[in-house]
Amino acid sequence: MAGLGRYLVIRALLIIPTVLILYTLVFIIMRVIPGDPVQAALGTRYIPPEQLEALRQKLGLDKPYHVQYFEYLAGVIRGDFGESLSVQGRSITADILDKFPATLELTIFSFMVSVLIGISTGIIAALRKGTKIDATMRIYSIVAYTLFIPWLGSILIMIFSIWLGLLPTHGRLDPRTELQEITGLYVLDSILTRNMDALKDALSHLVLPSLTLGIVLSGAYTRLVRANLSEALLSDFVRAYRARGVRERRILMHAFRNSLIPIVTMMGLQMAILLGGAVLTETTFSWPGMGRYLLERVEARDYTAVQGVVVFFALIVGLISLIVDTIYALIDPRIRY
Repeated sequence: MAGLGRYLVIRALLIIPTVLILYTLVFIIMRVIPGDPVQAALGTRYIPPEQLEALRQKLGLDKPYHVQYFEYLAGVIRGDFGESLSVQGRSITADILDKFPATLELTIFSFMVSVLIGISTGIIAALRKGTKIDATMRIYSIVAYTLFIPWLGSILIMIFSIWLGLLPTHGRLDPRTELQEITGLYVLDSILTRNMDALKDALSHLVLPSLTLGIVLSGAYTRLVRANLSEALLSDFVRAYRARGVRERRILMHAFRNSLIPIVTMMGLQMAILLGGAVLTETTFSWPGMGRYLLERVEARDYTAVQGVVVFFALIVGLISLIVDTIYALIDPRIRY
């Protein structure tokens, strides 16, 4: 356990330079964009110079860049991501805490959909390798991975919402549905408060966005599972199991476990992609999460908000990578720590 602890500490420390590099890039890019950020965020050029200067001083924009850099970094360490340029006095940390639960809920359900579809189709393709079924699954993986999220989302809305009238088109909850918020995750809050009407409503609103994002990302799982499981099924230990008369279902379980390591790695990468893909999905379904918030802040040239959201995403992705490394070390005996 001491070796594992040392391995995890090293992996955790590697998150720091990753976040710093990303923060530095965003800090530089947002400041080399032409134009005055305060005027752009306020949406007007007709503002008295003394008022403009007062706003710059309040936000610390009158200080040298290196001072701004380290002051903001110190604030991030304290959990303070600064204040919005476009909404005076609005804490970006408060915005993140308000919007992130929606994105997290969408990410979790989209992740479950992508893993379920991707692993199922990958196993089917591996077991029917060389057949028409295998070819169909491979074509699915290519098509799914190349689909444009807003296009697929619009098609699903047209079919299930407009034509069939089965599912809602936007938002997280019907305005008429009452729900006591505890965690900000509506499905979990519905369960905790035993509000079955809210649970049904929250799940119905999750179906289309999570299905859209899940389908697009499932293609990568299909190809990865097919390739690794096919290789595992041709290995020596599988032939030895069959020679002993072991049931095919049990052989499949052992072969799948042997091919699980690259799949777990892909899961960690997909979680990061899901957070990025949430921008398009949330825009398509008017989902009030971090992705839509980031897009709105970019359009408003609110670079302090953009900076805060990107740094927050970097921290989350780093945490996910640490969790994946932990699982990787536990399931792979070849890892040395």
